[in-house]
Amino acid sequence: MTSPALAERLDGLLFFPVTAFDSDGALDLDAFRTHVRRGIEAGAAAAFVCCGTGEFHALTPEEFGACVATAVEEAAGRVPVVAGAGYGTALALQYAAVAERAGADGLLAMPPYLVVADQQGLLRHYTALAAGTGLDVIVYQRDNAVFTPETVVALAKVPNIIGLKDGVGDLDLMQRIISTVRAELPGHPFLYFNGLPTAELTGLAYRGIGVTLYSSAVYAFSPEIALAFHRALTAGDDDTVRALLDGFYLPLVNLRNQGRGYAVSLVKAGVRLRGLDVGEVRPPLSEPTAAHVKELGELIERGLALAGGR
Repeated sequence: MTSPALAERLDGLLFFPVTAFDSDGALDLDAFRTHVRRGIEAGAAAAFVCCGTGEFHALTPEEFGACVATAVEEAAGRVPVVAGAGYGTALALQYAAVAERAGADGLLAMPPYLVVADQQGLLRHYTALAAGTGLDVIVYQRDNAVFTPETVVALAKVPNIIGLKDGVGDLDLMQRIISTVRAELPGHPFLYFNGLPTAELTGLAYRGIGVTLYSSAVYAFSPEIALAFHRALTAGDDDTVRALLDGFYLPLVNLRNQGRGYAVSLVKAGVRLRGLDVGEVRPPLSEPTAAHVKELGELIERGLALAGGR
């Protein structure tokens, strides 16, 4: 019996694991395996490995392949494993091939490296990547890869491009994209994801335009808080949603905004605070200050109390 298509399996909270390193900065696959296993067992709908939170930019192709293979082995078909792919078209295709050999179920296609391309160039890049892999592809809109509605329609026509993850936060643009795809491709299945660094903060707004899927960085260090928020948002429990937004997520975003790279390094610090040593971030990222880590610990305690976990 074949597994359901990737798009049919992405129904729930999406887990973006950090990549674990040891005290010397080398890849720590044992800690990574534990991290992935705990996230899956806590109730994640999918594991997106070696993406932004997983420091894709800092991994060698060999490390990337080892992490994807480890996640696939640990998932054992329970949830889909989606791997990052990025840089220029040629390298993105190489990473896609590594991910496919390792058994990944799909790709998160991150923006091309450095260059700011026009819409036609972006379309050429992502269609070439999709054509060069047997995996389903989710395109990540952010930074130097921001699309017009017409470009998204063209992407949606590619058979194995199944969705768009938005990391820009322009709700006007997202509404125009969704409406245009719906008008141009009536009945065509295409997924949309809220991919902002702390997606829960904008969850109500995205839900208002029909975007219910999102990636949760908080899930990496506190599945209890992330799942409590997801359940409340899905059920329309506005009181719990607001309590977690005001008491946990807004202060977390304010803390995250105090340092460059905190969208990754603060998450990794949170995993360590919860008892799993996943090491520090690799350069060029830096660790959060001790004061900020202490503040994060206090926020986690508050979030757990609000979520009923303590």
